[in-house]
Amino acid sequence: MGLLALQPALAKQSDRDQPMNFQAKTTDAYNAPNTISTLTGNVVLTQGTLKVTGSVAKVHLDADTQIARVVVTGNPAHIQQMDDNNNLMQGDAATLDYDNINGIAVLTGNASVQQQGRGEFHGDKLTYNTTTSLITGEAGGEGVVHGMFLPKARPAAAPARPAAAPAKASTAPTGGN
Repeated sequence: MGLLALQPALAKQSDRDQPMNFQAKTTDAYNAPNTISTLTGNVVLTQGTLKVTGSVAKVHLDADTQIARVVVTGNPAHIQQMDDNNNLMQGDAATLDYDNINGIAVLTGNASVQQQGRGEFHGDKLTYNTTTSLITGEAGGEGVVHGMFLPKARPAAAPARPAAAPAKASTAPTGGN
């Protein structure tokens, strides 16, 4: 198991205060405590900048009828979200299990996570904490977790100034004869 921690780039904190909207070809939905709604066919879930897509989604409501968890399968299941610095995080996997209360996405089956301007990670299972930006990865069998950290962009150097021209001798007339 590998731990990959990046500088914090927290998910948009305001996203959790937004309603979660969905669209799908079919739905068997409940708006009751401790229920599971099933969305099937071209599923799209949005909540603020959070967007989750896939073939089938199971939306779990808790005892307070709040969305506690969303499990999405697809070819691939996809998640994306902007952070508070407006950088995009994207993830793909065969299955995505998103804990909406704690902001933790578990991607399993050919999983990948890309963080704009920061890097990318691949493995059989990746867990991404949207609150802390901690990514943990696991590889099955003979596989490995692999990724890339991008260097932080440096500010552009100021253009060199041309050398100052030598001062000209004064050609003003001098008082004389």
